[in-house]
Amino acid sequence: MISAKNILETITMIREENLDVRTVTMGISLFDCCSEDIDTLCGKIYDKITKSAENLVPVANQIEKEYGIPIINKRIAVTPISLILAPCSNRDAVKIALTLEKAAKECAVNFLGGFSALVHKGFSSGDRELIEAIPDALSVTSRICSSVNIGSTKAGINMDAVRIMGEIVHKTAKKTEKDNCIGAAKLVVFCNAPEDNPFMAGAFHGIGEPDKVVNVGVSGPGVVRSALAKVPKDMDLSSVAQLIKNTAFKITRVGQLVATEASKRLGVPFGIVDLSLAPTPAVGDSVARILEEMGLEVCGTHGTTAALALLNDAVKKGGVMASSHVGGLSGAFIPVSEDEGMINAVKKGALSIEKLEAMTAVCSVGLDMIVIPGGTAPETISAIIADEAAIGMVNSKTTAVRVIPAIGKKTGDMLEFGGLLGSGPVMPVSNLSSEIFVKRGGRIPAPLQSLKN
Repeated sequence: MISAKNILETITMIREENLDVRTVTMGISLFDCCSEDIDTLCGKIYDKITKSAENLVPVANQIEKEYGIPIINKRIAVTPISLILAPCSNRDAVKIALTLEKAAKECAVNFLGGFSALVHKGFSSGDRELIEAIPDALSVTSRICSSVNIGSTKAGINMDAVRIMGEIVHKTAKKTEKDNCIGAAKLVVFCNAPEDNPFMAGAFHGIGEPDKVVNVGVSGPGVVRSALAKVPKDMDLSSVAQLIKNTAFKITRVGQLVATEASKRLGVPFGIVDLSLAPTPAVGDSVARILEEMGLEVCGTHGTTAALALLNDAVKKGGVMASSHVGGLSGAFIPVSEDEGMINAVKKGALSIEKLEAMTAVCSVGLDMIVIPGGTAPETISAIIADEAAIGMVNSKTTAVRVIPAIGKKTGDMLEFGGLLGSGPVMPVSNLSSEIFVKRGGRIPAPLQSLKN
């Protein structure tokens, strides 16, 4: 039974501590849309999405109103489009992107993810066409998100894809220069990409998923920070971890409720709850401020990686007890532009890309929403992707890179996105060359721990 105290506590979390359900995401398989003709394919895709998700936003709004739980985003994730593009004789990936955009607008969702390719071991039919189309596709759409998986623990790292993606990220930023390089903010490069991630820009509907599914992402960094602020500063770290676990349980319970209700009302199977603490630019909704509440003067100082490891682990241990199915990315996100505390730490000089890279070894994702100088060489972007993929590959975890080359801006300038994407200070990047290494191509072999059979 849920007591009156539990109910009042949850109300306080929502009203005063920024607790929300960050997203209800419907995954939709497009395999039954395949066709040799691009026009037929686009027609089938539009019909499948609009029919499947026609009630997604109304149902989410209804749940939000009935339970008083803010649901910030309603989203759709589809089968990686490179797989659907493959059978076409007249391939036109941009045309499909425009079809997805039209369907997203018809369904009134905030974002649609799945303009994606999985090339961790090599390129199959349709992959190169989709990847080369990403800059154009993201420049002519506003709701479409793209991702490319270039490595995995089982396969190693496809360095040919890494080289190409450095160029694609730069081209995408350049294509959307007049719109604050927003295209690069909707593009993420993965190692070990999960198939059931409800968060953008990396969401896609994996090949092992059912025809349709509902996944929910919860968020509550403000709730965790508030809980820590109420306890003595000399509380030992074992007790801190237990407090975070208890708080994460309460946060995830809200997500489980929304996921169950959405599944029932939409007549679509419940997939997973993603346990992530996803920050926003709003004051009081920051993962960095949680770490500082643990006793760090500024996020990025010595001890930050250890504090983040404790936080990430405690969130997972607490959240997994509140939901029957947990998945996605699950843990603590550290996107710079989307976190008020992270932005402050960068401005104070306490947080560098190198320190963020170290933190990604223990957090949920990777180098996320980091603005870099517009003049950064594509080969350097590729090398950043390779470094982050290596951390994911060796540690059997998901890592990702979402960097935004700020065309025309230099270190110290600000790039404004608005909304949940926030604003990012341009962070310095080493000007020493990685060109020869990146251009070698081939594959970095899978590590020994990949041999688990």
